[in-house]
Amino acid sequence: MSRILLFNKPYGVICQFSRDGMHPTLADYIAVPGVYPAGRLDTDSEGLLLLTDDGKLQHRITDPKHKLPKTYWVQVEGIPGAAALEQLRCGVQLNDGMTLPAEVRAMDEPAGVWQRDPPVRFRKNVPTSWIALTIREGRNRQVRRMTAAAGFPTLRLIRYSIGDWSLDRVAPGKWLSMDI
Repeated sequence: MSRILLFNKPYGVICQFSRDGMHPTLADYIAVPGVYPAGRLDTDSEGLLLLTDDGKLQHRITDPKHKLPKTYWVQVEGIPGAAALEQLRCGVQLNDGMTLPAEVRAMDEPAGVWQRDPPVRFRKNVPTSWIALTIREGRNRQVRRMTAAAGFPTLRLIRYSIGDWSLDRVAPGKWLSMDI
């Protein structure tokens, strides 16, 4: 039987157990021997990080050929209209090539979303909004680059789900263990 941990990674935490001397690490939150991250989240991103003790499962989660959907709640600067959302749906040209089409929809601020520390910068004359964006690839900083290319820079990025696993019932800085 394999074990998987669903961890709600806070902002500023690096996705490794070894210390770098500058940031909190997974070791500050998870004292479970033998589990390793299946993928990464940037230090300035929050949300779902999966850890497992099963190398084959780890590979299946992270290998792009499996195209496991990853859904992000994204707070952006500005209010994307239909054309910007359609651009994201069709794929966006980035400096490393065209992205695969994404699923995207405008959304209200997620119910129960926690306060970030430090808070997102606030600009009195620039509105912000939220979108839900689902991708099936995992390029470096891809969601941030996609929203910027569509003209709406990312202010806050929360990974809500990977495949069938989600943040439901997992508070920031906490984890939930499942046997699979």
